Amino acid sequence: MQQKNLLRKKYHLIRKKKYYEVSKHFFTPFVSLIKSKFKKKKLKIALYFPASFEVNVLKLLEFDYISKQNLFLPVIEENNIMNFFSWKKNEVLHVNRYGMLEPIKSNQNIPNVMLVPLLVFDKKKYRLGYGKGFYDRYLNKYLKAFKNIFTVGVAFSFQKYNKLPINDKDVQLNYILTEKGIN
Repeated sequence: MQQKNLLRKKYHLIRKKKYYEVSKHFFTPFVSLIKSKFKKKKLKIALYFPASFEVNVLKLLEFDYISKQNLFLPVIEENNIMNFFSWKKNEVLHVNRYGMLEPIKSNQNIPNVMLVPLLVFDKKKYRLGYGKGFYDRYLNKYLKAFKNIFTVGVAFSFQKYNKLPINDKDVQLNYILTEKGIN
């Protein structure tokens, strides 16, 4: 656990120093991948509202294909349980107890595509978040029942670490998207 915390601190500082604003083209490989994987299916895409020098996934909304999908943002509820609620660009958001922006609770849903924020990732597509376990708990709960949740970690390539310390609660993502592409 101590090693994870040291990595979190180190990579949060690195991301803060090296952060830059991405263009919509950062997401072209992701859009191409989901178009080919899901064909003409209407998707339920879980985004996150970027904070603390995270990659700005809201640039995805500049793609007509994405803006026509059902979009969701996370909401942290009682007992630190995370769920996803529908959201449309420019809808009002509220600040939660962690200072994160959340949509108004309305239409809760389980996404079939999820963009996952992270501080550090490794070559096996494991990630370290901020240490609260929201995404790992959510995915551990719902991947058992809905094995088709397509998970994509979003980061800058400089956030890669060789091999993260993992445990049985850590979830391996399907892909990692960086400015170098999607793997």
